Amino acid sequence: MAQANAGVSYNRLELLQIADAVAREKSIDRTIVIQAMEDAIQKAAKSRYGGENDIRCTIDTRTGETRLMRVLTVVETVENDSTQIPLDEARGRKQDVQIGDEIIEPLPPLDFGRVAAQNAKQVIVQKVREAERDRQFNEYKDRVGEIVNGTVKRAEYGNVIVDLGRGEGIIRRDEMIPRENVKLGERIRAYIYNVERTQRGPQIFLSRSRPEFMAKLFAQEVPEIYDGIVQIKSVARDPGSRAKIAVISRDQSVDPVGACVGMRGQRVQAVVAELQGEKIDIIQGRPDAAEFIVNALAPAEVSKVVLDEDTNRIEVVVPESQLSLAIGRRGQNVRLASLLTGWDIDILTEQEESERRQKDLAERSSLFMEALDVDEYIGQLLATEGFETIEEVAYVDEGELGRIEGFSDELAAELQSRAREYIERVEAERDQKRRDLGVMDEMSQVPGVNTSMMVALGEAGVKTVEDFADLATDDLVGWTERKREKDAEPVRHKGILSAFDISRHDAEEMIMQARVVAGWITEEDLAQMRAAKEEPANEENAQPAEAEQSSAGAAQ
Repeated sequence: MAQANAGVSYNRLELLQIADAVAREKSIDRTIVIQAMEDAIQKAAKSRYGGENDIRCTIDTRTGETRLMRVLTVVETVENDSTQIPLDEARGRKQDVQIGDEIIEPLPPLDFGRVAAQNAKQVIVQKVREAERDRQFNEYKDRVGEIVNGTVKRAEYGNVIVDLGRGEGIIRRDEMIPRENVKLGERIRAYIYNVERTQRGPQIFLSRSRPEFMAKLFAQEVPEIYDGIVQIKSVARDPGSRAKIAVISRDQSVDPVGACVGMRGQRVQAVVAELQGEKIDIIQGRPDAAEFIVNALAPAEVSKVVLDEDTNRIEVVVPESQLSLAIGRRGQNVRLASLLTGWDIDILTEQEESERRQKDLAERSSLFMEALDVDEYIGQLLATEGFETIEEVAYVDEGELGRIEGFSDELAAELQSRAREYIERVEAERDQKRRDLGVMDEMSQVPGVNTSMMVALGEAGVKTVEDFADLATDDLVGWTERKREKDAEPVRHKGILSAFDISRHDAEEMIMQARVVAGWITEEDLAQMRAAKEEPANEENAQPAEAEQSSAGAAQ
């Protein structure tokens, strides 16, 4: 008898030892393994005693003792005698029992057969696998944005599978550095950019080509970045070829570019070596957009810049000798500068800029000559003095026209009279065209919308206030599509009102006003929306340090 008890104790101890070994091997909680064993024994017991019964199993985590039991719920009227027991019968077993209580019936220990043991093993393996997958997902989902070290495990169709120790990551072909060759068993570093749950378990997506990877490498090599003294404002990469990184310093005594370069270039060279010899331009970020863009176009020298903040475009004028340097091989330098600064950059030589200026002057002179019925001399004078439209001539202060050399007060008054007549005539023609296109009169009730815009909207099929209210800002002013493919230039898509001088803010305001006119929202709703948009801006101004850090992260 004592020998039999010793055998039972040994089996109990062995059960706990197995649970401990599996928990250590799979790096999961021991209680999860024991719960999986309980489920397995419970499933085997149901196959023996009947699946309709409510059978439960518990394993004592200290002694390893296994208890099987059948649970019956106390009810007034029995509907299922496999899981329920009437109140009078239950009180025959236990006096103080009430409706809803449970009666526990102990069951004898289960003698596992071959099939039952196999089923139990499958349940345990499945539960442990699910727990292991949950552990991997929970561990790596919080590490998105970090650099991890791993070992190349295998390559599949150009994708590289990396053993991370406690999980596997995948570097897709387009996330590798071009022309980079990795060998089986080689140590590799990569950036975690996404972790997803799939039926096959958690997928850990890694990258070596993203700008964030280079930014994190600099953070590892440059203590000033790690400490927050130097901040990375933005990064632009042409993986395997060239990159630009903009850095700023929060301490005036620290040179951000020098800190990133390091003594004799040791810090930047460490990053270059990791990126397979990728050339890196380290640029000092500036709060002034024009100065920042000039720095970003280095090593090219810039003569002049013209900013258009409404369209987020900038024209850069360079000497003829600097044109190829500014554009770079296959447009690489200007493309990276555009990605780095967030501005669309147009490169012009000094000669091209002069020729375009002369062309604009000639076009405006012709406009004045035709609209005002004047000779070439007067048309050129108006254009030279900076007048660009007939409206400016019509409604400028009469004394300003009279101050132009060679203009008398009588000539100025006559020019303004002719300009107003021309505007009235053109307005009438546009209004008729608007009617012919079927654009409704109520469109004129939308603040900011003029007859010329109504014609453009009508030609695009926007004929009612409801049509206009249903538009997006991009529909009106267009948008720029930036492609990640190498050598791909940004594609500019025109909007319905791209020909008009309106900003994105103006376009958004016009759409919101159209929704008010259409009755979709009220003026009070619009006021609340404006206030909600202003609050974050005020908070950002109140905390410049956090705002600067946030914008740097967004740029990356």
